[in-house]
Amino acid sequence: MPARWKEWLQDLGEDIRESCGERSWPGRLIFWLLLVHIAFQHARDKEHWGLLGGLNLGIHEFGHLICSPLGELIGILGGSLVQCLVPVISLFMFKRQRDYFAWSFSLVWLASNLHGVARYIADSRKLELELVSPFGGDGETIHDWNWLLNHWDVLQYEQEIAQVVRMVAILISIVGVGWGAFTLWLMFKGGGAKDDMRFQP
Repeated sequence: MPARWKEWLQDLGEDIRESCGERSWPGRLIFWLLLVHIAFQHARDKEHWGLLGGLNLGIHEFGHLICSPLGELIGILGGSLVQCLVPVISLFMFKRQRDYFAWSFSLVWLASNLHGVARYIADSRKLELELVSPFGGDGETIHDWNWLLNHWDVLQYEQEIAQVVRMVAILISIVGVGWGAFTLWLMFKGGGAKDDMRFQP
């Protein structure tokens, strides 16, 4: 590993320990339990919509809107791409705020989006999902992943592709929940030396 990367990781580790040591854990523990519930429900049920489903759908449709000037392929792919990209961007936002516990939310949120994408992919040939297209006007609504997998000539593998995406989602949710537990432990260990005002009465 290059020395510059090693130094950066060491600095990040120190900042994580310092930041978590300054924060209180009881309120975040409740939020973490909610994240565990979300992750478990998605892993248990492929059809689970969940608490984040409406938000994810809204971002998906917005993704189509902002990507549509980039051509048909990117415009159609943009819904799924943007809905997964936004939680990744939130990781950097929380890094700037030094709120490392919130990475747990970002990862579970990303996983919930990937579960939604997997469900969409699995429907590529069945075409049973009720599609929503607030920006589609009166024209025929396109099933994103039916179009995309046809375009790439891999429609016959839709279940295998969906399963891979789902496995990635489960792995990310496990990492997210585990990260939340780790940062909570750092907060408990640090004693909240500078109690976080967001969790004060």
